[in-house]
Amino acid sequence: MHRVLVTRELPSGGLAPLEIDGVEIVGPRFGDVALTPQEMIAEAPNVDAIVCLLTDRIDEAVLRSGAAGRLKIIANVAVGYDNIDWNTAHSLGIVVSNTPGVLDETTADTAVLLMLAASRLASDAEADLRGGRWPAWGINQYLGMDVYGATLGIVGYGRIGRAVARRATGFDMNVLHHSRTPSGEPGYIADLDELCARSDIISLHTPGGAATRHLIDARRLALMKPTAVLVNTARGPVVDEAALAEALHAGHLFAAGIDVYEHEPQVHERLLSAPRAVLLPHIGSGSLATRRNMALAATGAVAAVLRGETPTNLIAR
Repeated sequence: MHRVLVTRELPSGGLAPLEIDGVEIVGPRFGDVALTPQEMIAEAPNVDAIVCLLTDRIDEAVLRSGAAGRLKIIANVAVGYDNIDWNTAHSLGIVVSNTPGVLDETTADTAVLLMLAASRLASDAEADLRGGRWPAWGINQYLGMDVYGATLGIVGYGRIGRAVARRATGFDMNVLHHSRTPSGEPGYIADLDELCARSDIISLHTPGGAATRHLIDARRLALMKPTAVLVNTARGPVVDEAALAEALHAGHLFAAGIDVYEHEPQVHERLLSAPRAVLLPHIGSGSLATRRNMALAATGAVAAVLRGETPTNLIAR
């Protein structure tokens, strides 16, 4: 019988491709609680597949343990896969899948949500209202920046970046974009520094990893307009949180909308206290339909491998 380790409880219906004869689903032993590294290593050689989340560290020790047994596939319920030692997996003949395309539109919605909330000071205004600090309407209260007609700089022009660009047209925004390779499309800016300097709103959509760690650092934050807004729905380490916090506290940046953090669930203390910072707890793909579809993409890939087929969402070398 095939055995599949599912590291955490998935949205309702997400296990459907595996709920068939001949497949035993092994879940967390203590409810919806993350497995320890030792538990993961112990389970890996006894299962044909691991369905994991981006919070699960699938490192060399887990992979070598699995390769000594029967492990064939790691299915990540996420589009990114920097939580997996992919090179080791490949060298051991263990395939890795992700969920590309499933969460693009929902994450793009979240980026636009953060653009609007940060630009229009929505969090500050709501906090004052709930805290009883709003005396009455005033003409000089909560004066934010217009999104309509602004210049939007998109960093990373893959599926999610392009989905954000489509939404920006509804706000009559001037859309610029930067990517590692020229897109050949109008609005492409080869120099990231130039994009930072020209944009009113900067939205990040790059992959994680060493190449993009602190891509937005103190130097690039200093290039941005003091009226600019920074939005990050990509990966936490793409932004130097300490530098961002200092820019906000010093008034060198108007506002920020952040959904991902370098050391989740911890958030830099200075960022938590920074003015005009809209901070969300990694809800980018957080809709019922999208999270279910992510789970289905991952478990569907596992089911295909168990049938001796090649899933379409394998990560290519």
